[in-house]
Order: sequence, then structure tokens, then C-alpha cells
Amino acid sequence: MQARKTWQEKLADDKGLPRVVKITRGMRACWGRGTVVIPAPREVDAIMRRVPKGRLITINHIRALLAKQHGASIGCPITTGIFAWIAAHAAQEAVAAGKRRVTPWWRTLKTGGQLNEKYPGGVAASKKCLRAEGHRFARRGRKWFVKDFKDALSRFARGMAKLDLD
Repeated sequence: MQARKTWQEKLADDKGLPRVVKITRGMRACWGRGTVVIPAPREVDAIMRRVPKGRLITINHIRALLAKQHGASIGCPITTGIFAWIAAHAAQEAVAAGKRRVTPWWRTLKTGGQLNEKYPGGVAASKKCLRAEGHRFARRGRKWFVKDFKDALSRFARGMAKLDLD
């Protein structure tokens, strides 16, 4: 029986990525025309690592940065989200192994400033880390959001915000 890969191994497995491909007819309804970059996991992690304490970024901002970096029309929403999730779990795995400087996954939010319930420890862990950095929260239905998250966007996310990503 083959052993399961660690989160660190999953993060390091680029699988021949990044790759820029033409948006096919089937994808046009959702994504429009042009090209899509399918990023490597470590590229997503590298962007997440750059978000300073007290600042935030969204998955859509990461996608826009990746698209710009690769000269593509868009960044793939599916793989970018999956790779952010892998980066978050790899960071928690590193913390469990005694590392102190890890990817600050809690600073990466979903669209509109929503906390990601699929990150390690769920919303409670994200809130704890973000609260320690001075953020406040609002609940809308069952979902949690960072209040005034646009004011806390990182410098590079702020530049992408002009694209009205959130």
C-alpha cells in the first residue's frame, strides 16, 4: 500500500505547471474568451506568503496576479482555490513540525472578504489569527466576513482591486 503524500509533498508537486491554455468553447460561458493560466501550487503559496501582517488578499486577487504574471486573460479559479487550500494545510503541517515562519494562510480570503471554512481549523482558527492582527468580523447568515476587508488589502491586492474583483 502506498503511503499518503504529506501536504508539503503536495505543495512541491508542480505536475508540469504552470501552463497557459486557450479557453475552450465549453469554458467560454463562464470565463469568456482568451487564455487561462493553470498555476503551480508553489506559485499560489508564494503570493500568499507575500501578504504582510495586518493585510489581506482574496483568491480572486491571487488569480488576477497570476494571470498578469503569465500574460493570460484569467487565472484558473479551480486550481488556484485548491492550491491555496493545499498551501494552508502545508503551513499547518509545518507548524506541527515545529516551524515558526509559515505561509500566513488566514490572510487569504474568499470573494467579498469571506473567511474560508475549509482552511485548517475552520473559521474559528482563521478568526483567531486575524483577530490577533486587528481585524473584526461580521456574520451574514452562516458565513463570516472580515469587516472593511477592502481597507486591509495588501499593496499588490490593492492594485488588482481596480479590476473590481470583489
